[in-house]
Amino acid sequence: MTDTINTHESDPNAAAEPVAQATGPAVDTARVAQLETEVASLKDQLLRALAETENVRRRAEREREDTAKYAVGKFAKDLLAVADNLRRAVEAVTPEVREENQAVGNLLTGVEATERQLGAAFERAGIARMEALGAPADPNFHQIMMELEGTGKPAGTVVQVLQAGYTIHGRLLREAIVGVAKGEAGAAHVNTSA
Repeated sequence: MTDTINTHESDPNAAAEPVAQATGPAVDTARVAQLETEVASLKDQLLRALAETENVRRRAEREREDTAKYAVGKFAKDLLAVADNLRRAVEAVTPEVREENQAVGNLLTGVEATERQLGAAFERAGIARMEALGAPADPNFHQIMMELEGTGKPAGTVVQVLQAGYTIHGRLLREAIVGVAKGEAGAAHVNTSA
């Protein structure tokens, strides 16, 4: 009896072996299948977590780039009024007055130089003036203030720009305020409202 106890104490697997051999293949197959299912589930969760992490990283990078691109938008929009006033100052003086009065000519030369510098700063910041004249009116980019008759242009064509429109990196910064050609009597009218 002592020998039996010593055998079991010295080799704890000795008693378990006959049981494992009796149910071994069935237990091992079920356990392996369970572990494989668990591994597949964990692998799927890991792949989903990695994909979500990558999506968050890309989204954050896009937002950072957009912030860098469009951060000057409000400031630039405020400066557009300055650009408008510089242009109005240049256009207010006729070439004859400029030639006759040297002081006015010198002043306008300075205003034009300032306007060019502001334009160059706008260009460096990705701000571009939209060319609306002669183009079909687009309610996404143009605010139509009036329709003009007798222009000889198709209805809905921009024939007058009251205030220039601008984009920043291709995104609308300020819509252009325009006048469009009115359709002649009996002609088809282009719908220019949004």
